[in-house]
Amino acid sequence: MDNTFEKRKKIIYDLICDDFYVPMKIKEIAMLLQIPREQREELKEVLNALEAEGRIYVSKRGKYAKGQAKRLTGTFQANARGFGFISREGEEEDIYIAEENRGGAFQGDEVEFVIIRQKDDSDRGRKRTEGKIVGVLSHRTVSIVGLYEKSRNYGFVRPDDQRIMKDIYIPAGREKGAMTGHKVVVELTSYGGDQKNPEGFVSEVIGHINDPGTDIMSIVKGFDLPVEFPEKVMNQAERVGKDVTPADMAGRRDLRDWQMVTIDGEDAKDLDDAVSLTKEGDCYRLGVHIADVTNYVQENSALDREALKRGTSVYLSDRVIPMLPHKLSNGICSLNAGEDRLALSCIMRVNAKGEVVDSEIAETVICVDERMSYTSVAKILEEQNPEEIRRYEGLVPLFERMAELSRILRKKRHQRGSIDFDFPETKMMLDENGRPVEIIPYDRNVATKLIEDFMLLANETVAEEYYWRQLPFLYRTHETPDDDKIRKLSTFINNFGYHIHVGNEVRPKEVQKLLGKVEGTPEEALISRLALRSMKQAKYTWENTGHFGLAAKYYTHFTSPIRRYPDLQIHRIIKENIRGRMTEERMAHYEKILPEVAMQSSVMERRAEEAERETVKLKKVEYMQERIGEEFEGVISGITKWGAYVELPNTIEGLVHVVNMTDDHYEYWEDRHELIGERTHHVYRLGQTVRVRVLETDRVQRTIQFGFVS
Repeated sequence: MDNTFEKRKKIIYDLICDDFYVPMKIKEIAMLLQIPREQREELKEVLNALEAEGRIYVSKRGKYAKGQAKRLTGTFQANARGFGFISREGEEEDIYIAEENRGGAFQGDEVEFVIIRQKDDSDRGRKRTEGKIVGVLSHRTVSIVGLYEKSRNYGFVRPDDQRIMKDIYIPAGREKGAMTGHKVVVELTSYGGDQKNPEGFVSEVIGHINDPGTDIMSIVKGFDLPVEFPEKVMNQAERVGKDVTPADMAGRRDLRDWQMVTIDGEDAKDLDDAVSLTKEGDCYRLGVHIADVTNYVQENSALDREALKRGTSVYLSDRVIPMLPHKLSNGICSLNAGEDRLALSCIMRVNAKGEVVDSEIAETVICVDERMSYTSVAKILEEQNPEEIRRYEGLVPLFERMAELSRILRKKRHQRGSIDFDFPETKMMLDENGRPVEIIPYDRNVATKLIEDFMLLANETVAEEYYWRQLPFLYRTHETPDDDKIRKLSTFINNFGYHIHVGNEVRPKEVQKLLGKVEGTPEEALISRLALRSMKQAKYTWENTGHFGLAAKYYTHFTSPIRRYPDLQIHRIIKENIRGRMTEERMAHYEKILPEVAMQSSVMERRAEEAERETVKLKKVEYMQERIGEEFEGVISGITKWGAYVELPNTIEGLVHVVNMTDDHYEYWEDRHELIGERTHHVYRLGQTVRVRVLETDRVQRTIQFGFVS
């Protein structure tokens, strides 16, 4: 809305809130303010806006009076820059909360708030509804990890989480022996106020900030990741983790004479999927054999409750926090080569077009022939390495068949519009103290892609079968993006000469086409990231709504029950169905528990992803800390009003802040996404190759500052 409209709102609101004001009809307000009859319609618009915001109300007799804004509740999500958002259950749109309207709320708090400004869909108008927090109903943040600093008569803790804006005051005697430089866990006793800092006591000293392992353990504690398993869980794992016996194999289909392999990273220890592949005429018989974890983790046992609580295994740079104890995850459940293992197998007949023409899911017993690595298989298929070919001579035809089928499946997915965001991952080499000695990009090779293709096909096949069986089930779903976000993306890419069709609903094929057009261009990284951010997050649901990113009608997670709880859960449902035990009573049981399982699994997945991301950021900062003053060549990956982001070939990204661009004063040209020097007219733009020097690093904020080298 324009300023004139806002000024009118303020004048009328101040009038109605005046102590001498009595409720009036619109005609009386117009006469009092000397508003001519022809402008009454504008007055009506102003009154309607104030009423919509809950600041005034109109009586049944049409009289306007000061109103109490309607109080709503939601969950507060803080931002490190001070502002935040409130999400409400069942509501698509988040409510924007300015820093001055947070009301002392912490990240994750359940809050009560009022709407103070409504969203305006006009071109020049406000794009978000704004609110003000008027009360905190319950605090979700009860402990904080941070850096302790001692003063003369007290101490304080600087929170690691930048979304917590104030230091935590620690009274004398409540620091538990912590000294300046210690990373600590603080239990909050008071949340403070406008003029008062939060207060707490040190419940645990993690270690000195420079001690090996303290950095990662601070992240572990900060995300409240469970490290140790309860004794009861460990005892149960010990009891059930025995070798496979003939009794265990009874009633199962024996596939031990099938040629099959596992293909994983070199350091993987929890091997939960094996693959077999033969060709019969024009059809392939693809077997995806998954560890039968449910044989060892019984429903509602101590093991099961702990697995649900954790939701997923968490893979940090120097350690794994597993969902299940190592006795199971690295032992009897892991499909180790040469050992009999219980499995749940999805066996598919796939034609030359990549279509599954027949499939079955069976309880099996298997014995893996070889534990392969992605590197070895890639050497055989891509490099034709004579040494690797000689070493795995008997398996080479199997790998060649796999590559052949993989190409067919990938082409079919591409034709239907499946989106492939192919960002290089970060691979880290750490020394014995956990310090990074090398950071390199880790691109997917032919071996990682073929395993991905086979797992995707198995997940789709299982999801489709159980959808049509109309049984309670868990799905992996990915909703269609919001129209607003796609429109913003469309507007942005128009500046670069690209177009995305925005009709009633965007289709995956349109996003896929866009990524194909920008491939190899300077703006590829930026547009790919923005396209990804325009997508919604995938989640677990008990209703099937399809997977937008994969352009799949049916999708689930079936292939990783050692490290993901949803996979474990659907294995139980599948086995009960196979055994003819899916009674009305059992169906009612699953219908009752699955919504909660889906929610818990989605929340724990988010937590794991955030912790993993923070670990990678921290190790990148540590790596560059040793290289302050050194120069590197990189590419400008982002341009903002506060500077240019530069990404190095090893995936490390840093900011060249405008205050460090000392050769000129640079202005941000938003429509061109360029920084242009006022005097020199020097231009910094996306995709430009530049040379930078490392200026400083911040381990607490996990940021890297670069400077341009002339």
